[in-house]
Amino acid sequence: MASADLLLHPVRLRIVQAFLGDRALTTAQLADELHDVPAGSLYRHVAMLLKAGVLQVVAERRVRAVVERTYALRLYGAQIQPDEVAAMTPEEHGHAFMAYVAGLLADADRYLTSGPLDPIRDGADYRMGAMWLNDAEFRDLLADFRKVFQPRLANPPGKGRRRRMVYTVFLPSPEKPTGDKGKGARNKKPAKTKRSP
Repeated sequence: MASADLLLHPVRLRIVQAFLGDRALTTAQLADELHDVPAGSLYRHVAMLLKAGVLQVVAERRVRAVVERTYALRLYGAQIQPDEVAAMTPEEHGHAFMAYVAGLLADADRYLTSGPLDPIRDGADYRMGAMWLNDAEFRDLLADFRKVFQPRLANPPGKGRRRRMVYTVFLPSPEKPTGDKGKGARNKKPAKTKRSP
């Protein structure tokens, strides 16, 4: 099974998301988090991700007559590889993006229904902006992101640490955006950033 087919299934995508942040979970702990997924279905999807090398067993212990396994995510295995991304059709990219947005909406919904909200205290934030970058400047931006994020992605769970989901989307505008009239449009000031309340 191709990694895109494997990873973009709605239940398997949620399983992968549950492990993000260097988490190790048993299937019982996973079932608590994905309580709307039937147990049989959950076990089947975990087995598929294990067989594909997306999950790995990091511990085993005997509980009565059953061996309880603890799983962790193999980050490389949980990514759609560049050659497969390049081979995807526009329709497949559309489905992938919908799965991505569905994951974002589900996480937002879990936060918004988790209790009294205090977005400032919790650091819940969402923004939109635009910038003019040539290809080299965009590569520099991505390198800067990696420098900032990479060391923090390696943080294990710990006292006082709260798992914070990060979603990034880079969407280039068409070469000649509709509504732009000639070169003068390129001199407009960038759009202001929208922030959460």
